[in-house]
This record gives sequence, C-alpha cells and structure tokens, in this order.
Amino acid sequence: QVQLVESGGGSVQAGGSLRLSCAGSGRTASGRTISTSPMAWCRQAPGEERECVAALSWSGAKIYYIDSVRGRFTISRDDARNSIYLQMSNLKPEDSATYYCALRSRTIADVYYVTPGGYDIWGQGTQVTVSS
Repeated sequence: QVQLVESGGGSVQAGGSLRLSCAGSGRTASGRTISTSPMAWCRQAPGEERECVAALSWSGAKIYYIDSVRGRFTISRDDARNSIYLQMSNLKPEDSATYYCALRSRTIADVYYVTPGGYDIWGQGTQVTVSS
C-alpha cells in the first residue's frame, strides 16, 4: 500500500516562499509508485472545497496549474527519492490552506487529473498560512 507524507508547510508573510515535499513509500496494488503515477497537489481552506492546484501525468511530461497559481507555483518530481515537490513563490493570503499530496493508483493514458476526484490515495496534509 502506498503511503504519502507531506512536509514543509508553515507560516510566511505575503510575498514569501515555501517548498512542500511529499515522500512516498510502498506500491499500489498494481505496482505503481509516485514515479509512475499521476500525482497532484491539492489544497483546502476552511469552509472551501478542495481544489487541485498542480498536477503531473505519470510520465511527468504533462503538467497542469490552476490559473490562480500559474507562474508562482512549480510542481516537480524526484524519482530517485520517490518524492514530489511544490515550490511556492510570491505567496498570497488566499493561498492559505491545508495542502495535500495525492496519487491516482489506476491509470493507462499519460494524462493529468485536475479535480480531487481523480485521486484515491492522499497524504495527511500540511498547513500553509500566509499573512498580509
């Protein structure tokens, strides 16, 4: 069973930066890991619906960003470390949320999934707070 553990959250002032990490262990029932699965970073603020802010296809060749973070956030993957990252720059108060790493365990096509419903394995989340 795959387990995902996020780290790197914290409190920063507007305009600051944070780098979130998601370390994976184990494999899915079909033998997939972080390095061979569609992955995403999603966030949820209190009272709001969860939204995916960045996503990778299983090959890593296709990348998606929600409009509100494009140009400020960068998703990346380190296959040797079985990890993905979210570099967040020029943070805004509206970026405050709990950020989750997510994996889709079943896939064939090399595509990304842009909604939380596209993923079935989740980490526990890491809190990001941006003050003005």
